[in-house]
Parts: sequence; structure tokens; C-alpha cells
Amino acid sequence: MQNELQLFTEGLNPRLQVKGTSRLSGEVKISGAKNSALVLMTASLLTEGKVRLNNVPELTDIKGMANILLSMGVELKTGNGSVELQSDNLHYFEPSYELVNCLRASFFCIGPLLGRLGKARIPLPGGCRIGARPVSEHIRGLKALGAVVSVEHGVVTASVPGIDRRLKGASVVLDCPSVGATETVLMAAVLAEGRTIIENAAQEPEVQDLANMLNLMGASVRGAGGPTITIDGVPHLHGCDYTVIPDRIEAGTFLLAAAITRSSLRVAPVIPEHLSAVLQKLRDAGCNFEIDKEGITIIPGEIKGVDITTQPFPGFPTDLQAPFMAFLATAKGTSVVTEKIYENRMQHVAELQRMGAAIRLQGNTAVIEGVPQLSAAPVTGGDLRAAAAMVLASLSARGISHVEGLNHLDRGYECIEAKLNSVGAQIFRHSDKHSLA
Repeated sequence: MQNELQLFTEGLNPRLQVKGTSRLSGEVKISGAKNSALVLMTASLLTEGKVRLNNVPELTDIKGMANILLSMGVELKTGNGSVELQSDNLHYFEPSYELVNCLRASFFCIGPLLGRLGKARIPLPGGCRIGARPVSEHIRGLKALGAVVSVEHGVVTASVPGIDRRLKGASVVLDCPSVGATETVLMAAVLAEGRTIIENAAQEPEVQDLANMLNLMGASVRGAGGPTITIDGVPHLHGCDYTVIPDRIEAGTFLLAAAITRSSLRVAPVIPEHLSAVLQKLRDAGCNFEIDKEGITIIPGEIKGVDITTQPFPGFPTDLQAPFMAFLATAKGTSVVTEKIYENRMQHVAELQRMGAAIRLQGNTAVIEGVPQLSAAPVTGGDLRAAAAMVLASLSARGISHVEGLNHLDRGYECIEAKLNSVGAQIFRHSDKHSLA
């Protein structure tokens, strides 16, 4: 298989070569949730005790967060899908710009640092270019808790006045149910004096995961998973041993890989309730499911177009909009996809068009006329989920596709080509150093 796929000449960037039209079968193991693990790693800053996280995926974003925490004095050990963090020697409250520049989640350090040390200085982070994603909601929430916050020359400086340097509980009403702002305020509030109530809170499973771990550490958090979260501050937290939830976005991506190749596939472990909106849209498109407590088996039927609009949880997740659009490109009839969360999350449309997809883009709405089959082409994923969409489209396309943008893909998918190859795909990764004949 590897020799058959080595058809492209050497390039400057790592890429995947994907032979299309293979049917998938078997079971794919779903890794721990990246978006949970990153925040849980920063939550370890709230205690001097040892925090052990299990089911942590091996991703470039996880490595980036580990380097940020190490730079602040955290002792960190990794192995066998686990990360041990010990922050008793936390001595630095300003990670470097070089470390945070490419990792959006680095900003989550600000809440725990304020709660634990009473001060923080965090450069504004970078990450995927899918929209502005301003930190204004984070800052407004921290100010409500008593922090003095300023932004100058791309750096957010925050401190807690007073001798005890302890934040004070308050009512925080978010303008929008931002996951990041909810998690930032939640982590800052657990060590604050008094009660904090977050209104219009994000309801995503990752917020629930954070609250569950904080409670295991001795916090008092109620209502996570609903629009109102109540936090009664405690003087200190202790260490814990915690297992990260399965990655619902990875699970959804592999379900879509099966759907786009018209294959039956099982994904596990997964929490089905975390994918309710996605499963319903796949049902509407003609897929059937066998669901148990640990996994989901998808059984595609005759696939037809559906309309989707991204929304905060429990609505359809923006992180699966691009992969779902790749699937709809091969569905019978017309589909309409509307992106309501991020303003720049249609970068994959031009790449899908390169493969023969019939898509008309009108602002943040895409109208898709399904085609019988896509054609292989050289394509690039401009962000994490767009890169996943390119892999899915390549799986169903006629011929061998050449997918670049792996720097994005590796941020959020652990060993994606190995997992897909284990269930029947034919994907080969090569880098600059590999000579192709």
C-alpha cells in the first residue's frame, strides 16, 4: 500500500497522501478531549498538590501547554496517556510570548494564576485563524471578581489589590455563552472569597468536565452544564486523580469519515449525549445508529442533503462544521450550512471546490449541491477542522489526494492516519526527509 501511495514528488511541507474510495470497517478508539485536557492542565495551577490527568491525547497543543507550565515552575511528567503536574514551586506568572503565541488555550492560565498568586501577566495568544475570538469577556469577568486588568502592547496584566490578594465573589453575566470566558471565570472564582454566580454560562461538556475536576479537588461548583453556575469560594484546593472525557469532536469526525465513505464503523469510548445534535443531523441525512453506553456504530443509508446552523452546545458544534460540509458535498440534493460562531470559518470551501464540490458561498452561509463523487486533488487545511475536512473529502474522492496543513491537523487529532488505516483507509504521511519515487 505504501509504495502505491508514493506518487507525489518531494515537497517542502509534510503531507498526507490519501487513496480514496476505500470502505472502512471495525472500531476506532477515541482519545481524550483536547479542549478539556488543555484547560484541566491549567487548573492544576490552583493547588500545591499533585494533579494526575489520565486519558490525555498526545497532541502538539498538549506539548505546547506542557512547555508553558514548565516555564512557570510546574513539575511535569508524562507517559502512558497520563500527565502528572505538581505546582508547589509555582514561581513565575508571566509565560513568554514565544510559548503562548501559537496556543490559544495558553490564556486559560490567567484565572488560576490570579486565584493562586493574585497576579498574572499573559501575552495575548494566537492559534487557529478562524476568527477574532476576543478575550474581552474573560477580562470583564475577572474585573467583576475584583481584579485590576490592563491590556498594553499585546500583553494582559492583571492583579488583585489588597493584603490578602484574594478575589471576591460576584455576579458575572456573560454577553454570550463563551466557553473560554466561562472556564476562566470559573477557575478564578473557586479560590475567591464568597459566592460567584455566572449567568449565561457556556453549557459545553468541557465546562462540565472542568467543574467535575475542580469539585474533586475540593471546590464547590454547582450548575455546570446549565446556563447558571454557582461557585462558593474555598481557601485552598488539593490534588486529585482525574480522567479526561472522550473527545466528542474526534468521535464526530470519525463518524463522518464512515458516513462520507458509506461505511459502517464503531467509535468508542464516547458519551452519546455529547453528540446529540450531530447524531440527529446524520439521522436526517440518512444514517442509522446502534448506540450503547460506551460506543456508537454508524450505518449509513441513502444519503441526502440537510441544513445545519452552528450554535453553542447543545446545538450543532462549530468544530464539526467543516467535516460535515465535506460529507454534504457528496449527499443527494441541496444543503445549506450557516456558521454563526466564527466569522472566518469557511476557509475549506475553496479547497472542497478544488475537489469538485459544488458550493456557493454567501458570507457565512454555504449552499451545497451534492455531487456523485469528489475527485482527488492537492489541498490544504488552513485550520484544524478544515484540515480534518480535507482528509474526509480525500477518503471519498476518486484517485489519490495530497493533503497539507498537518501542523493544524496534529493540534487536535492523535495519530489520525494510523487510526483510519486500522479500519481500512489507505493513508501515507511523508515529511521533507522522505524521498519519494
